[in-house]
Order: sequence, then structure tokens, then C-alpha cells
Amino acid sequence: MSQIRTLDVTIMGRDLRIACPEEEETSLRLAVEYLDEKMQAIRDGGKIVGIDRIAIMAALNITHELLHTSVDGDVDLGDMKRRMQGMSRAVDAVLAEQPQLF
Repeated sequence: MSQIRTLDVTIMGRDLRIACPEEEETSLRLAVEYLDEKMQAIRDGGKIVGIDRIAIMAALNITHELLHTSVDGDVDLGDMKRRMQGMSRAVDAVLAEQPQLF
């Protein structure tokens, strides 16, 4: 049976504690590093302000990358892509209605 560990990670200068199965620690640390790099690149671009908006844009960018990855099996990438585009439009509409958070 897998042991659950608590990992201390940092994303965008914020320290977080994350529970993780022992055998997935390496891949989780790689995911944290990748996400941190994506978020910092968005922040450094200067067009998006606020940690929430940066996180949403990073999530959308990573999802977009995932959808353009070749997948074997029964996954309908076209359907997933259309759904993600709809979600992206919905997120954009909600964010446009929000006042500046920071």
C-alpha cells in the first residue's frame, strides 16, 4: 500500500503543503515546477494582473497544450477542445465582470 507524504512546494513565491503518494513525488514536483514556470511567464508578460487570473490563464494554457498532444484510445480531442473553448469563453466573461482584485 502506498504511503501518503506531505510535500512543501512553492508556486509564485507562495508556500504550499500538498499530500502526495510517495511514488508520485517526483512527477508532482515536476508538475509544480512546470506550473510555476508557466505562471511566472504570464506574470512577467505584464498583461494579466492578479494571482487568480494568472492561475486561470496558466491552467488554460496547459490544458490547451494537453489537447494538442496526440492521445491513443477513445478520447475525442475535438470534443474536448470545443468544451475547453466554451469554458474559456465562460471564464473570460466572468473575469471581465470582476473588478481589479489587486
